Amino acid sequence: MTEAPVPYPAEGADPSQYVRTREKGSRDVSYPDAPEPLAVPVYDNHAHLEIEDGVGLSLDEQLTRAGGAGVIGVVQAGGDIESSRWSAWAAASHPRVLAAVAIHPNEAPAYAAAGRLDEAIGVIDELAAQPRVRAIGETGLDFFRTDDDGRPAQFESFEAHIALANKHGIAMQIHDRDAHDAVLETLARVGAPERTVFHCFSGDADMARVAGERGYWLSFAGNVTFKNAQNLRDALAVIPRDRILVETDAPFLTPTPHRGRPNAPYLVPVTVRFMAAELGVDVDELCAQVAANTLEVYGAFED
Repeated sequence: MTEAPVPYPAEGADPSQYVRTREKGSRDVSYPDAPEPLAVPVYDNHAHLEIEDGVGLSLDEQLTRAGGAGVIGVVQAGGDIESSRWSAWAAASHPRVLAAVAIHPNEAPAYAAAGRLDEAIGVIDELAAQPRVRAIGETGLDFFRTDDDGRPAQFESFEAHIALANKHGIAMQIHDRDAHDAVLETLARVGAPERTVFHCFSGDADMARVAGERGYWLSFAGNVTFKNAQNLRDALAVIPRDRILVETDAPFLTPTPHRGRPNAPYLVPVTVRFMAAELGVDVDELCAQVAANTLEVYGAFED
């Protein structure tokens, strides 16, 4: 069963007022101490800064903390109408933010059940025309949270999003959970955008080799540091260096040793330093490569 999506603000409503709050539960909701700043700056390829977590940080506070850590730009990603509008607003309002807009695969069945999927994709199409919206995302397939009944809507939505990325000539950020073969098959069948990114890559070395051969980028999040994530480290080892990106997926997937606490762009240095150690390369060298990769995918942050 799927539930109808939460009604989104009417056209003309102020998207800056849209903020979500993550369930706190019993976990530690304080933000970790800032790491040592990076000497060579990088970008956070994927974050959800509309979600308040921990003690709550405003967008300006998030960007200030990030800049102090050597993270000089953030790609803010949407997953429904509200968050996509907020993402486009954030990018239009802040020179260090670019936006990705989409209907998340786990939201697609709910929109379809409400008879709103075409309407929602139409709104994404309109947002994608804005100059600081540089990606369609996150879109893709998720066979972990969505049952068989919801999969047709996921495929319909994914294929429509691929068409939008190609139409607007912008990048695409893919959400892929327990659907590796289906995602790769769909990209090959429909025609992957020129700049296709696997956000929070969750595959293994074999999948990374396929992605590299096809010219896709792999974005690694804080879970690459998790003890049980050897598959991600194996993938990192084989993907060409010019196809590597880094992200937080904030406020989720906080890297070790802060796992379980709120994540934020200023913690990218923790993940980057871990990745450099795994690859046996200098941190500054990796940062320079990852920054160049990010700009190749999304273009310049500051106009």
